[in-house]
Amino acid sequence: MRQGILELLRGAGDRYLSGADIAERLGVSRTAVWKHINELKNAGYNIDSQARNGYKLVGAPDRLLPEVISHGLGNKVIGSQIVAFEDIGSTNNEAKRLAAQGAPDGTVVVAESQNTGKGRLDRSFFCPKGGIWFSVILKPDFLPQEAPKCTLLAAVAIVEAMHEVGLEAGIKWPNDILYQGRKLVGILTEMSAEIDRINYVVIGMGINAIIDPTTFPEDIKDKAGSMSMFIGDFDRVAFFQRVLRRLEANYLDTRRNGFDGVLDRWRKLSVTLGEDINVLGINETFAGRAVDIDTDGALLVQPEGSSEIRKVYAGDVSIRPRKNNLKVGGKYAFSN
Repeated sequence: MRQGILELLRGAGDRYLSGADIAERLGVSRTAVWKHINELKNAGYNIDSQARNGYKLVGAPDRLLPEVISHGLGNKVIGSQIVAFEDIGSTNNEAKRLAAQGAPDGTVVVAESQNTGKGRLDRSFFCPKGGIWFSVILKPDFLPQEAPKCTLLAAVAIVEAMHEVGLEAGIKWPNDILYQGRKLVGILTEMSAEIDRINYVVIGMGINAIIDPTTFPEDIKDKAGSMSMFIGDFDRVAFFQRVLRRLEANYLDTRRNGFDGVLDRWRKLSVTLGEDINVLGINETFAGRAVDIDTDGALLVQPEGSSEIRKVYAGDVSIRPRKNNLKVGGKYAFSN
């Protein structure tokens, strides 16, 4: 009902619509219209009400509400169903619960804030209001071993959306998005699968959108960043829609053509490839040069003093600064 009222008000533009007109078009009572108008106002919509003229939509709230996100989105899969929360423990946990109950392919779970957000290796993730904290449920028909590449798919989508708004961010293998050395985005992919089929994949993404940098906890304040630090305030909803459209394009392309296209674009957006790095693996640490990623998304590293190429499937990677060398394009900047 709320969505229907909003569509009518948006379609009216600067004109007022009477309660009777809205009620007739939607097949409900004027009392029901009045009730839902008040609910929309309480949700933050600026709706002007005049006794003789009716209602006019003046503005929408800067909140990640399903009806706001859906308006003009145009996707067929990603965002076909949107579940929104003011605050939640973890969108990934909620998405996994919904997926197990049969939520459709492309369902999005989004929250204004998370209080138990987590990243890789169960590390806590700072998720205050002003960010974009969301998870997407995918139910693809590719094999389970392809699922880890969904992290690369998501990273490419977010970085390309950032480029569209003038922020030339880059991807640090495997799942961090950086600008000027500061982390703007974390991605966590989880899966439920059998030997030969995926039940569902949940990609959790946390975007530091409009967050005051002085609020970052002490342990991350020198490492984390917010998009608004670099491009000022912006329309979070419009940016989120950009991300969802990019996710849809990447997802549908991989289902038709495989991951080669996503991997090629990931390479172009990487701030890791070609750099000297330290690799902190599960059982060892070594230094080397990041050469490429393979068709599985593993990082190919040439260790120092060796001609061999080693595959890194999991672990943490840090880029070692080069003396007097600033990375072109502002993706990160180091100088000693």
